[in-house]
Amino acid sequence: MLDVALLSVLVAAIAIGYGLGYRQAGRRRHRSQLPAQPSQALSRDYFVGLNYLLNEQPDEAINMFISVLAVNSETVDTHIALGKLFRARGEADRAVSIHQNLLARPALSQHTNEQIQLELARDFMALGVHDRAQRMLNTLLEHSGNDDHRYAAKQLLVDLLEREKSWQQAIDVAQPLLKQHPKMRRPAAHWLCELALEEISEASRPLAKKHLKKALQLDEKCVRASLLLAELEMDNGHYTRAIERLDSIPHQDTAHTPTMLPALKHAYLRNNDEAGYEAHLYRLLEQTPYTSIIIALGQLVHQRDGVDKAIELIGERLRAVPSLGGLDYLIDLYIESQRLSGKTSPDTRLLLLKHHTDALLLNRTRHRCQRCGFASDSLQWQCPSCRFWGTIKPVIGVEGE
Repeated sequence: MLDVALLSVLVAAIAIGYGLGYRQAGRRRHRSQLPAQPSQALSRDYFVGLNYLLNEQPDEAINMFISVLAVNSETVDTHIALGKLFRARGEADRAVSIHQNLLARPALSQHTNEQIQLELARDFMALGVHDRAQRMLNTLLEHSGNDDHRYAAKQLLVDLLEREKSWQQAIDVAQPLLKQHPKMRRPAAHWLCELALEEISEASRPLAKKHLKKALQLDEKCVRASLLLAELEMDNGHYTRAIERLDSIPHQDTAHTPTMLPALKHAYLRNNDEAGYEAHLYRLLEQTPYTSIIIALGQLVHQRDGVDKAIELIGERLRAVPSLGGLDYLIDLYIESQRLSGKTSPDTRLLLLKHHTDALLLNRTRHRCQRCGFASDSLQWQCPSCRFWGTIKPVIGVEGE
């Protein structure tokens, strides 16, 4: 089925070409005082192109349109739009041909020429030819006097450098834009986190710490920076400082409370402060009654006071905040309780329930991008689908936290 947007644009484009031909014929008629007759050749081409569209042959219609519609100041926008359509359809090579053909026209204005260069850079990026795109964008930044074009070129260059994982270069290009465009602060903070990881791998922990503190200056809600700083504090044996870092995360983003629980447990237990860990979990539970917190508290009570006390705690908490993960853990506790009481095998009804909860948990989505809906089992700081930073978070609800 022919794409509706493509059909409408192509019909409009061919109609424009036909209209231009009619107007040119009108000008000739005005000069010669002959009766109005549109160009027969253009009229024939128009109907041929329309026939291709009606027969769902978009490529043939596009080729006919390109051959009919001359490039001039009045039709260049249509050609640019056509190139964008090709790129959106995954045919960036054809988009390159159209945009390069436009650049070869010397009569175009500087403004239009720069607009085409931006589109051509996008084409090269879509093709993965990053070096050519980067050269074009650098040239545009060097010679353009148009603020809008310069801003667009910088955005594209930052996107390209990010794809190349050239984090420091991306920061350098984006730095002048951060005050006027606050939305760029979040990705810049994550680029600094990436640099910090590189420094950690090279045992340059002081420099890594500097990058992470700068990340928090750019984006005070950067959970990733707080997590990495807490890990650095624990590596140095500063467990109280690590706990302070982790304690800030629920205030940065409540949804990431479950993300920091393993590090929180590690910090308290390495600091020989089990009582402090339990008190901290209770505080978190009052703020955000997530399943991970309930289970963490149940595990602590189970280890210290036994399975029956853990069953009592979990059962009470699940009555207020039911969840599939919590139910699965409670069933595990009941099965263990029956074994400890001397039963040779657990109740078959419990085993059946356990089978169903295991199956449901196996297929559940653990993390989801808040922007595009991309689902992931593990936490990723940059969404692979929409490429936004910090938008993937633990799923909240009966099937999640």
